Amino acid sequence: MDASLLPPGPSASPAAARERVVVRGGGLAALTLGAGDMLTVLDPEGLQPALVFVTDMGAVEGWEGAGVETLPALLEQGGEGSAEVARLLADMRLAPASLAGRTVLSGDGGAGATADIAARADVLVVIAAPGGPMSPDAQDAPTDLIVTVTRARGRGRPLPAPLALPKLDLRVPAAEARAYKVKAGDYIQIIDVEGRQCADFLAFDAAALEKGAEYGLDATTTRTLMGAAYPGPGLYSKYYDERQLPLVEVIRDTVGRHDTFALACSAKYYEDMGYPGHANCTDNFNAVLAPLGIRQRAGWPAINFFYNTAVDHTNAITMDEPWSRPGDYVLLKALTDLVCATSSCADDIDPANGWEPTDIHVRVYDGTENFSKGIAFRMSADAEPRLTRESAFHQSLAAYTRNFVEYRGFWLPTCFTSEGPIAEYWACREKAAVMDLSPLRKFEVTGPDAEILLQRTVTRDMRKLAVGQVVYTALCYDHGGMIDDATVFRLSPTNFRVVCGEEFTGAWLRTKAAEWGLNVHVRASTDQLHNIAVQGPLAREILSEVIWTGATQPAITELKWFRFAVARLGGPTGPALVVSRTGYTGELGFEIWCHPKDGKALFEAVWAAGAPKGMKPLGLSALDMLRIEAGLVFAGYDFCAETDPYEAGIGFAVADKDEDFVGKAALARRKANPAKKLVGLKIESNDAVGHGDPLFVGRAQVGVVTSATRSPILKGQIALARIDVAHAAVGTAIEIGKLDGLRKRIGAEIVPFPHFDPQKTRVRA
Repeated sequence: MDASLLPPGPSASPAAARERVVVRGGGLAALTLGAGDMLTVLDPEGLQPALVFVTDMGAVEGWEGAGVETLPALLEQGGEGSAEVARLLADMRLAPASLAGRTVLSGDGGAGATADIAARADVLVVIAAPGGPMSPDAQDAPTDLIVTVTRARGRGRPLPAPLALPKLDLRVPAAEARAYKVKAGDYIQIIDVEGRQCADFLAFDAAALEKGAEYGLDATTTRTLMGAAYPGPGLYSKYYDERQLPLVEVIRDTVGRHDTFALACSAKYYEDMGYPGHANCTDNFNAVLAPLGIRQRAGWPAINFFYNTAVDHTNAITMDEPWSRPGDYVLLKALTDLVCATSSCADDIDPANGWEPTDIHVRVYDGTENFSKGIAFRMSADAEPRLTRESAFHQSLAAYTRNFVEYRGFWLPTCFTSEGPIAEYWACREKAAVMDLSPLRKFEVTGPDAEILLQRTVTRDMRKLAVGQVVYTALCYDHGGMIDDATVFRLSPTNFRVVCGEEFTGAWLRTKAAEWGLNVHVRASTDQLHNIAVQGPLAREILSEVIWTGATQPAITELKWFRFAVARLGGPTGPALVVSRTGYTGELGFEIWCHPKDGKALFEAVWAAGAPKGMKPLGLSALDMLRIEAGLVFAGYDFCAETDPYEAGIGFAVADKDEDFVGKAALARRKANPAKKLVGLKIESNDAVGHGDPLFVGRAQVGVVTSATRSPILKGQIALARIDVAHAAVGTAIEIGKLDGLRKRIGAEIVPFPHFDPQKTRVRA
């Protein structure tokens, strides 16, 4: 078990004193060590140097003779975390040049290289993962380092560093509550100190209280207005009172699982469970709010942060241990002057707090601070959370819309305010559209055995892939279920770029390389390569005006389907680009890959050339219409780990190659004995149909809708569906079940798949 994962039951464990910090590629991070503490720097992907700087050489074992003096230059480069480190040093009145540094990892090792640092006394440590911008046609991306700290026995877990200078630093001891006041515009950070601890939260309009009226957060009103079980960062982010006035806005959330249904625990709850006299949040709230003139309640309708509840298929409200880890938090913004109260839930008789109540910490920051909005994204259950980030094109697109949603760790537009999805769709079908696809995960696969690794892990034949060519493929588990789909670029005989949807794909490839003892490196380059797609009949004409290619590369007018070119923006000295003739719309189109520092210039050049020709920006809503019409599958909807490529409608991506690859035997067996098939549906009604709706023949369920949309060009509702092969023939009439599947049925017919341009004449144009 990873040290960052909490084991079941009470949290007292040697692992509870371990912490983990991720230093982003090209960035820095800082932490403090005390006497006896041990720090381990891990290079999980290989070839990444690691520099460590300390305030006192004598406080670290074996630090004599350290001589690296590059911290001021690293701070000036402005990588992720550098602003926070610079602020910390300034607060401590430390000059960056005064810290002694040394190289602890040289950057020539393989994945998994480590270095240990032991502290003799209290010391501030700055860790750097140095590296410059990666050119799109290069593969030298700086990658993340993982720093693990093991605290000496008896040393408690420290709080995470403040987000800014706190106006209030308030500890709420386990099974207690505290009240406090917050000014309009200020920020409230509620921190789970040890992990798996619920924090009930109350907030009242302070001005109304002064007039004798109690208007506090109202969960029912909030759920109704926000259309969700609880609000989160983004457009629908506010908690309201019963007057339908917002009191707080959610700015950040590193957990993503809370409760707005249940009351804060009360005396009656414990009495009914056989524990009379048990401490409870309601009594604790009553005690701290009474001096403020707020009337007592028998059960407080609080917002229960970190409380893990859900409604199951039997309509029961269930609960389990919280998802929160040590240091996880929710950041709120006060929208008016507030009187607040926070409790550390006293429940120790069930999993609500992991069986052991622990402390909650509250910090309040001044409203003049500027915090980014974000939801925590984790690649896997044990990964460190990363807040939603903006792509290189975000600011350019934000000039046209406020409708952004979190998508795989990035903010992406759903639609554009002045146009809407239908206009965006028609622009792509008839003229051109530009969209942000930066959340795609990119991995640089390099080294003498790069081809062997991919030959053994993807379903296509990599030995047939030429330099300058792109291929669409699947990656499967041993049982034949899909891990991901991907496009693979061949940059040289030994260099490949894998572009996919899942961050886990890179980790899986790296694990396989180690398992087989291959001489290959798999390094993430997602933060070094952002990309827009220009799609539509005029895409080639538009890009011909802004993209320059050298004599050895194909011009935009020469670039063939599933090929790419190394290019420049505007001319031979412009920003470096890679342009591929690929897309996700079923139209003639290109994707343009650049370093994030060049994103603004790229977007402005493309927009200047395309807007006069009718090009529009395109969001996720219109993209869904386009890709469903074209029969392009989407992970989590049209395929998953239980679905093989044949069942996902991409059996063409499984090559008949002699060499073995992961899942080959299972795929051969499943191909010979198919059970399900992906088909197209034409739906008779305009009643809404969506992912997960069951398909019936009579009373028997025979399949499920995987994706559905209203097709503007086909003038009706269509869907992709996975259905038993016995009922998969074109022309078969089936029914889509709504409500419970029996009370309402919608007629549909299986039609040729894909629905639109099945011969791919448009993308090949």
